[in-house]
Amino acid sequence: MYDIIITGGGLSGLVSSIILSKAGKKVLVIEKKKYPFHRVCGEYISNETRPFLTSIGLNFKELDVKEITKFLFTSPAGRKLETDLDLGGFGISRYQLDDSLYQLAQTVGVTFLLENTVESINFQNDSFVVKTSFETFKSRFVIGAFGKRTKLDATLQRDFFTKRSPYIGVKYHIKTDFPKDLIALHNFKDGYCGISAIEGDRYCLCYLTTRENLRQHGTIAEMERNILWKNPHLKKIFTESEFLYEKPEVINEISFAPKTTIENHILMVGDSAGLITPLCGNGMAIAIHGAKLLAESILKNYDDRKLVESNYQKLWERHFSQRLWVGRNVQKLFGNEVISEIAWATLKIIRPALGAIIKATHGEVF
Repeated sequence: MYDIIITGGGLSGLVSSIILSKAGKKVLVIEKKKYPFHRVCGEYISNETRPFLTSIGLNFKELDVKEITKFLFTSPAGRKLETDLDLGGFGISRYQLDDSLYQLAQTVGVTFLLENTVESINFQNDSFVVKTSFETFKSRFVIGAFGKRTKLDATLQRDFFTKRSPYIGVKYHIKTDFPKDLIALHNFKDGYCGISAIEGDRYCLCYLTTRENLRQHGTIAEMERNILWKNPHLKKIFTESEFLYEKPEVINEISFAPKTTIENHILMVGDSAGLITPLCGNGMAIAIHGAKLLAESILKNYDDRKLVESNYQKLWERHFSQRLWVGRNVQKLFGNEVISEIAWATLKIIRPALGAIIKATHGEVF
């Protein structure tokens, strides 16, 4: 019997486990992989998270994060627009960040069950029964931190899962000649690609595109040559960089549709609760802040499930619903080559608009 079982050991799962365990709760995290491992992710985090991450024990000096203060945007034809990031952020790989949080969680007493998959979650008699491939556990609360799309979403019959999404995500780590204080977003037909520095002398190169682009060209490499390389900045990166993976990390069916924060009393957090478009580059900050809000809601009203659920739902809406809405609507301006060029031209003329979009998709320091 645990106080809280967390399904998924990504940022939101790890952060919430640390807060809850520090407060004396008995916490189990179930993760299907073994740390450290790679995730499809842009690997840029807004500085709104930094004071909080420091407060829970993350040592930034040991992580060798890269300080990012500038943003570059290019149209599919390669036209550039650059601006300063008011708040700024830092670059770090999920491979290192998740592993550091995992090590920290262990030191504060979190129990981990790795290389295990949750098969079912049932709520009965005001508690949960969680079945994995090999064992069964009970808990008072369950946190759903299992990411963008899993079999559990299907089991729970979540609405977004029934609607097919056209998007796929692809990520590489590379070595290249690129400013370490800059995050760039390069548009191409039906997609966009981000690049920014992470620890060491490496960079994260991550892009979103459609299954249709991939279907037309057969392989990821052919799609990149025929679609992404039409943006001259991307062609330069792909032809002049050293790629450090034998093959890229890929994820399918990425959905930006609205999601519910609570399903059958399971408290959803991170990408399980709502996914901001990579165009806005702030999903990790939302996952971290959401985990903090959820953990604090549980601790404040532990004996009153209804109050935990209602308070958390209100907090999620207050902090993130507007940001996710802006992200979904900004995405409509990009991907289509003609509309993307028009958007670039408009932002070029109305320079404050770009800063306003960035600000609308970022939160305040917490």
